[in-house]
Amino acid sequence: MCPFLRRAASALVLVLASAGSAFAQYPTKSITMIVPFAAGGSSDAIARIVADGMGKALGQTIIIENDGGAGGTIATSRAARANPDGYVIIMGNMGTHGAAPAQYANLKYDPRKDFTAIGLSAGVPMVIVTRLQFPANTLKEFVQHLRENPGKVNEGHAGVGSQTHAVCTMLHSTLKTTAARVAYRSTGQVMNDMVGGQIDFGCAAISASVSQIQAHTIKALAVASPRRLGIIDQVPTTTEAGVPEFQVSAWNALLGPRALPDGIRERLNAAHEAALEDAAVSKRLHEIGTEIPDKPQRSPAALQHFIESEVDRWSKVLKSAS
Repeated sequence: MCPFLRRAASALVLVLASAGSAFAQYPTKSITMIVPFAAGGSSDAIARIVADGMGKALGQTIIIENDGGAGGTIATSRAARANPDGYVIIMGNMGTHGAAPAQYANLKYDPRKDFTAIGLSAGVPMVIVTRLQFPANTLKEFVQHLRENPGKVNEGHAGVGSQTHAVCTMLHSTLKTTAARVAYRSTGQVMNDMVGGQIDFGCAAISASVSQIQAHTIKALAVASPRRLGIIDQVPTTTEAGVPEFQVSAWNALLGPRALPDGIRERLNAAHEAALEDAAVSKRLHEIGTEIPDKPQRSPAALQHFIESEVDRWSKVLKSAS
């Protein structure tokens, strides 16, 4: 080998060794996990529980950064442009990484291409909820009230493109109803106004609404899942309530920016796995009604495929509803 090639080969070995060492040492400082919604919503609750478990596995603090607006798409766009060094990650959801492309013509990111999939964190059953004094106590009465008052009943959601907005869009399409749709920065804010009686109803993740349902400060009319939820087992499913065609579950997933090095992605996925397998984390997630995905669903490859299928699915659902 000529001297030039020998020096080049030696330099390459040093670069690879240095990179491998950097990945082995990662993380050496705290990590920021962006939650693209204001505090108090479903994504925020899930992110804080998962981040706590991951931080223990990584030996570093994971700082939650809430940044709401435009259905979570503003902060998600920022996360897509972050330096791919593993120190900025995002807790995305069905809205930001499934429904948003069909809702925003000029979306500044592509969920399928601009992120590195790390792992699916939670499945989140959706619930149709109303203010306590709403003049309907069953899903059948609710549908009748909406049809008798088209466009006059207030619906709260976490912004166009959010999962609460997408799910209620699907609900109206299924029921052939309309409502006055009011955007907030998070589901937590919707819940606060629903408890206060300012908003009539919404399609909320169980993780964002379970405490209010259990406290009887709002009403839950139906769960959009095949079976009842143990933590609110008095609430019927949409099938039991007479609308079997309306079944939908939201989800949350951990992602990094595009081009995240394989070594860092694997380290984050391992920490994510450790968190979801931790008994304390699992208990806390189940207490807020979320479902922990099976292990095969939590791999980066499985999540990437799932996001691609969700973008296609919600594109068809939302375009047919418009």
